[in-house]
Amino acid sequence: MASKTVEKTKARLEKRIEEGAYYEAHQQLRVVTQRYVKAKDYNAAIAILFSGAQALLKAGQGGSGCDLCLLLLDVFKTSNAAPSSSTRAQIMQLVSLIRPEEPVRKRVINESIAWSSKHGEFPAGDSELHHFVGNLFAQEDNVYEAEKHFIVGTPASAETLTHLLYAWYTEDEPHTAPLYAARAVFPYLLVGNIRDATRSLQLFTQELVKNNSSLVVQEVQSATTDFRVFPSLPLLNFLGLLVPAVQSGAVDLFKTLKSHYAGNLKEVPVWDEILEQLGEIYFGIQIKRSNNFMDIMGSLLGGGGGPPSAEPKRGQIEAAVDLD
Repeated sequence: MASKTVEKTKARLEKRIEEGAYYEAHQQLRVVTQRYVKAKDYNAAIAILFSGAQALLKAGQGGSGCDLCLLLLDVFKTSNAAPSSSTRAQIMQLVSLIRPEEPVRKRVINESIAWSSKHGEFPAGDSELHHFVGNLFAQEDNVYEAEKHFIVGTPASAETLTHLLYAWYTEDEPHTAPLYAARAVFPYLLVGNIRDATRSLQLFTQELVKNNSSLVVQEVQSATTDFRVFPSLPLLNFLGLLVPAVQSGAVDLFKTLKSHYAGNLKEVPVWDEILEQLGEIYFGIQIKRSNNFMDIMGSLLGGGGGPPSAEPKRGQIEAAVDLD
């Protein structure tokens, strides 16, 4: 049976890797895989590549292992394989074995996301893969990379991201809370995810109140909503009012909100283009000058949305990730 042949091939090449014949095993894996691809036996090619890549990565052969990871993704593409519990698990297992310092790891991650974007249901890439990669970067203290993936991750990503940002915020000055909250709120709104923008802001303010007993908080209740006012954090109040304004689509409310907080918004000029973009997306306010969406996101998630001096601590990052 073909399956027995595949198992024998896997066992033989894994044994060569165990014996330290890395180059020979790597080359044989490529040759055998191409043979199966030409025969359009993609399942066999995938099984052998996954086994070989896993063995090489466990043996510390990052370059050869990553090469097979990329070849595996090529087979996924050739066979039109879609993100599934099986393909997703294979990618996650392999990526988790690649050492952070391996230069090809980023390419493997990026091509995995690109494959899932083209062959899956999410234009930005598979949400579960993004959540996995976000956690991976978070555990390595790479907050900037982590948040980019969490923004287009799963519903669980919003909670993990918020705990991550709050942990980062605790290393900074108390008045910078709105800047860290905005690092989740704005990107979620920019990608049209009002639900997670709302959830993230709620979680952040809950943490803020719970961990700062001296913080003055005023509870404002109306027929439709309960709202917390932070007299010492006007920009946090702005965010709290912006989210329901966006949800309502009331352009007059949006303009009034910007006018009322104009003085405070001058303190964060990086928010100007973001608010212009939100004005166009949700309220039909045409932007007078050309704004590049990716530049805006890059500015916000690359350091522009929060004080660049703030650096998260490993213990806090691990604690935040464990909460997910």
